[in-house]
Amino acid sequence: MPTTPWRDAPETDEQWARVPGQLAGLAEPALRKVPGKDPAAGAVIVEPDGRVWLISPTNAFGGYKRTFPKGRAAASMPLQANAIREVFEETGLRIEITGFLLDTERSTTITRFYAARRVGGDPTGMGWEAQAVSLVPTSALKELLNVTGDHRVVDRLAEFLQSRR
Repeated sequence: MPTTPWRDAPETDEQWARVPGQLAGLAEPALRKVPGKDPAAGAVIVEPDGRVWLISPTNAFGGYKRTFPKGRAAASMPLQANAIREVFEETGLRIEITGFLLDTERSTTITRFYAARRVGGDPTGMGWEAQAVSLVPTSALKELLNVTGDHRVVDRLAEFLQSRR
């Protein structure tokens, strides 16, 4: 699978807010506010052959052995842009949003997940937040994801992919 580093990636919040790869006109609900929980966004990156990218957070941060790339949202940035940024920072990959999956309540966040496809980047360029980036078949996701909140994302992903066939 060929990879190429994203050499002209945005560097400022203002540039990230306008990053290509956001899906204009995507029907998505407003992210509901949950007292004591910060807004966050992430993406499930699906390859054409159906495999999905996961990260192994450094030092199993948050109790995750493996999870989807995600992170707290900057107030000045659209959630789609935030998801694209988090994916790049944690995996080195460049993505395009392909759809809305779901919002899920985590221990400290309410997280919006998008479906996405890789359009560039290189996983060897992952940031310090991940100690590994893995490409796995969808059939192995639930056994590899140790936090049950991620299992809801997998279930919704299956529905989303089925609806696109």
